[in-house]
Amino acid sequence: MKKITPYDNAKKVIGNVAGKIGLESWITEILLHPQREISVSFPVKMDDGSVRVFQGFRVQHNDARGPYKGGIRYHWNVDLDEVRALATWMSIKCATVDLPLGGGKGGIICNPRGHDGIAAMSEGELERMTRAFTRAIAPNIGPDKDIPAPDVYTNSQIMGWIVDEYAKFVGKPSEEVLGVVTGKSLNNGGSVGRDEATARGGQFVLREAVEKGYTALKTLKGDRVVVQGFGNAGSIFARLVHEQDGCKVIGISDSKGGIYNPNGLDPRKILEYKQSSPDKTVAYYPDAEKVTNQELLELECDVLAPAALENVITDKNADKITAKVVVELANGPTTPEADSVLYEKGIVMLPDVLANAGGVTVSCYEWQQNLAKEQWSAEKVDGMLEETMRTNTSKVLETAKKYDVDNRFGAYVLAINRIAGKLKK
Repeated sequence: MKKITPYDNAKKVIGNVAGKIGLESWITEILLHPQREISVSFPVKMDDGSVRVFQGFRVQHNDARGPYKGGIRYHWNVDLDEVRALATWMSIKCATVDLPLGGGKGGIICNPRGHDGIAAMSEGELERMTRAFTRAIAPNIGPDKDIPAPDVYTNSQIMGWIVDEYAKFVGKPSEEVLGVVTGKSLNNGGSVGRDEATARGGQFVLREAVEKGYTALKTLKGDRVVVQGFGNAGSIFARLVHEQDGCKVIGISDSKGGIYNPNGLDPRKILEYKQSSPDKTVAYYPDAEKVTNQELLELECDVLAPAALENVITDKNADKITAKVVVELANGPTTPEADSVLYEKGIVMLPDVLANAGGVTVSCYEWQQNLAKEQWSAEKVDGMLEETMRTNTSKVLETAKKYDVDNRFGAYVLAINRIAGKLKK
């Protein structure tokens, strides 16, 4: 029996949406198959003097709306099928929030942090590998072609190496080609607001859904919020809704466990505790009840924000979810089977392709700033982000209502119609 892959799931959703909206078969076929798949092998000299050959991928799904956009991940489990799925989802995400970009994704099979008895790579090895990969894919990337970004185990330093190596390839100064990647450091062409963008985008999506009457919640003030995953997106989201919207954050967790206090938790204090604790975890915070990650998801609350791993809400626990609204800050935290259960229960799902699209939106702004040789203020970036997220939240929810489908399906309908509109021109 063939194993169902993430790419199979992505194609299944596209096929279902195409059938629902009567999409022309030729457009459906284009969306089901990436426009280009690049697989490269390249040698890298290691610190011990040996030479190791690495394999890397770059999948360019669709550029009907603009250059391909998407991260590069360094991970031992990277494979072409996973990258295909991620590139496809990026096309959908960019179109959902109406960005002038298409979907791409890349990765290298490697052990940057050490895994399964293999030592972590040194900074020198990572740099040489990054530069070799950049040279291998350089003809296929560029500010007007394909714009990579950080992803799993990649960061602004790695983006800087890509800019530098790409500049050598095209024979231009680095400052002339900053738009080849996003996620750069602020002093190297990055954008203000990028670190908070995913969380802030999720906050704007939630606000719009509540304020426009799409949920059972009348206001966010005093609403009980549970956040599973206290990394960058989860911790910032918890702080923003607590401090700016008056929400009561009652549950927080990370990979080592969760905490619960019905009287509320202060996200700033929790983050300070996590950063100073020997185990770097919230799990032993003294003024709260300890709960498992599974128990945390099932706490009685108004807003649940899964912000960590994929497939944490499944058909095994969806019927125990009590939240009135689910804000997907993580990628793929809810399975298709669970989607159906939540929809039938009347729980409003704000899906990942909308709720966590603040990150790629501000990445788009970084690219636009680089092309225009500008540096925008925090006020301008946040104002544009709010407008983008609020406008497209209403469009997603209205589309779902029009077609009598759940909001994830509605987001795909909106996105695919937008891509199809460009393909027909």
